[in-house]
Amino acid sequence: MAKIDQTPFEIQILDLSHDGRGVARRPPDHANAGKTVFVSGALPGETVMARQSARSRSFDEAKTLEVLVASPDRVPARCPHFGACGGCVLQHLAEDRQIGAKQRVLLDNLERIGHVRPDEVLPPLTDASWGYRRKGRFSVRRVEKKDRTLVGFREEDPRFVADLRECHTVIPSIGTRIAALSDLVDGLEARRDIPQIEFIAGDATDAFDGVALVFRHLRPLSPADLDALTAFGQAHRFAIFLQPGGIDSVHPLWPQAPELSFELPQWEVEMKFRPLDFIQVNAGLNQKMIAGALALLDVQAGDRVLDLFCGLGNFTLPLARIGADVVGVEGDAGLVARARENAVHNHLPNAQFHAADLAQDLRGQPWMRAGFDRLLLDPPRSGADVVLKQLPLKGLRRIVYVSCHPGSLARDAGYLVNERGWKLRAAGVMDMFPHTAHVESIAMFET
Repeated sequence: MAKIDQTPFEIQILDLSHDGRGVARRPPDHANAGKTVFVSGALPGETVMARQSARSRSFDEAKTLEVLVASPDRVPARCPHFGACGGCVLQHLAEDRQIGAKQRVLLDNLERIGHVRPDEVLPPLTDASWGYRRKGRFSVRRVEKKDRTLVGFREEDPRFVADLRECHTVIPSIGTRIAALSDLVDGLEARRDIPQIEFIAGDATDAFDGVALVFRHLRPLSPADLDALTAFGQAHRFAIFLQPGGIDSVHPLWPQAPELSFELPQWEVEMKFRPLDFIQVNAGLNQKMIAGALALLDVQAGDRVLDLFCGLGNFTLPLARIGADVVGVEGDAGLVARARENAVHNHLPNAQFHAADLAQDLRGQPWMRAGFDRLLLDPPRSGADVVLKQLPLKGLRRIVYVSCHPGSLARDAGYLVNERGWKLRAAGVMDMFPHTAHVESIAMFET
């Protein structure tokens, strides 16, 4: 394979890609005139000096070396690790422009993939843009050449771990202690055998501040290491969990039986969870998202609601609180067990839960024939096409679809509208992950 030309070149940026990179085209006098170039760190309207970093038959990739003509939408990146860490690629774009770009991604996907347009574009849902991330995974790597252990997110090149000392998007109780975490692991005998640390945060309790850290370790930890981890948890009021194997191996080190939970105060619901459970990463935006979904669903007295991909009951239990009879379905049996426990804990007998793989044949599932008035979906990135094609949609009056991937939402919207006769009444974006290119969205369909 021929070497990539490392000569810096000047180029004008025309657009912003779905993953937050500038989009340019090779000039007419270039050997590959018109070829698309994706330039990290560049914004539409800018002229930059860039260096090519990768190439393929249909496009090239490059990194910005210098901004020659800046966009008026460019702002100074707040994080000192911007450009190295791959976690937040849009910090250099003004926040109102970020959400506008995400809205364009959603609408473009709906039209290009689904061949649909919403009757109404909903106002974007936003919340705090810094210190919001309450769940995530730090990669850990011992670098012998530096005689240091790195703790952080992956770089733009995922083979490498960014050398973080702080993170402004993670909740401050964790984001300001990344250097301390690095020092902690550096002092362990097992520092070469800890590949990751997961973090999750609920509400503070008397025993600890609501933050749990899960240390994955590839060999048994020594008594000295266990003492060091315990002391770290006590000093920072973090719950410490160990994971010597698979998910089922996770167990607490300190305190002995920490309880993790968070409140949804608008609905007087307390959600209990375990340290590797899925919860929405942005607590403030999550509450706005639930309120928005319930408003779009417009539940009436006596309505029966089907909540698919329900997880712990994030939407199910608030729906039950406002009086709906709700059936939640989720593929993870552990989450279903916790959802049932949460329904009992919150005294909500009108919320029922079932475990089922929603990407498989569902004809034998009794809840499929129960009859519902409204449908709520919050699927993974792959979307909900398999289950939508099996559901008896006749009789439903509204569908609300919460999406973490605009492409799969667009595909499924196209199916509902163009093949099943539904109408896409409204759609909009929600900034669950500010400063990243991740697009969370919501759509409402009616017959």
